[in-house]
Amino acid sequence: MAMRAGDHSQVAMNGLKEKVLTLDTMNPCVRKVEYAVRGPIVLRALELEQELRQGVKKPFTEVIRANIGDAQAMGQKPITFLRQVLALCVHPDLLNSPDFPEDAKRRAERILQACGGHSLGAYSISSGIQLIREDVARYIERRDGGIPADPSNIYLCSPWPHQPCLPFPSPSGLQTVLKLLVAGEGRTRTGVLIPIPQYPLSSAALAELNAVQVDYYLDEERAWALDVAELRRALAQELGLAPDMFFCLRLLEETGICVVPGSGFGQKEGTYHFRMTILPPLEKLRPLLEKLSQFHAKFTREYS
Repeated sequence: MAMRAGDHSQVAMNGLKEKVLTLDTMNPCVRKVEYAVRGPIVLRALELEQELRQGVKKPFTEVIRANIGDAQAMGQKPITFLRQVLALCVHPDLLNSPDFPEDAKRRAERILQACGGHSLGAYSISSGIQLIREDVARYIERRDGGIPADPSNIYLCSPWPHQPCLPFPSPSGLQTVLKLLVAGEGRTRTGVLIPIPQYPLSSAALAELNAVQVDYYLDEERAWALDVAELRRALAQELGLAPDMFFCLRLLEETGICVVPGSGFGQKEGTYHFRMTILPPLEKLRPLLEKLSQFHAKFTREYS
């Protein structure tokens, strides 16, 4: 149990050695991690369940877990075929049992043949079992209308940093990718765009790596679609700029064209435009418009 700074003096008085790991000395990034799905309300729900088991009288007889999408904890039956294949892979002796259908046996045998020593307990390479990666590549190719997918580019991993079955949770795919991207200090620290509302593990993973969380909102009226203008707004806000000011600064830096952002005149957000106070000479107008068009296309690709 980590200790607070005020507890140190009492420890010294008792003649005990102070603990090295305390709430004040631990990694500050870990201290910032929050997981709303398991906050104080959920902890209280666990206490209430324990009290009910002990016979404490409440105005209800059970705690209904409506806080997370844990369907099977609420009584949903698992998919039979998946459990059958898993059982056969874990305990191959069951392949001789008449209680399992032949299609499940064939699937399990195919998986076991791809494992070292035909055992699910054998180590695989870091990127995952080759057969499974080939299956994933075929699925992606079929999903994307025939665009080739290379199994050597497939890396199998868990999506979230939550594997309660392991004594030491392994890094998730999300954490692995973020570790590759997050760098810099202060204003140059990597920022990561995440949609709001968000799953709390997203913000927790960012906090653990001390990355900058940049929130953007989906368009509820358009079936929660992503609006490119909203991405620009979020980026500009994080930089302390109005969206059109951000656009105009990038335009100036990349093309040398100086224009006036409409936000400086108090225009309503969403109706911003920029203007040129004095039109350039005619011979410069065409190359200027070409530069504007090329930059706008590049900017849209970059932030869409």
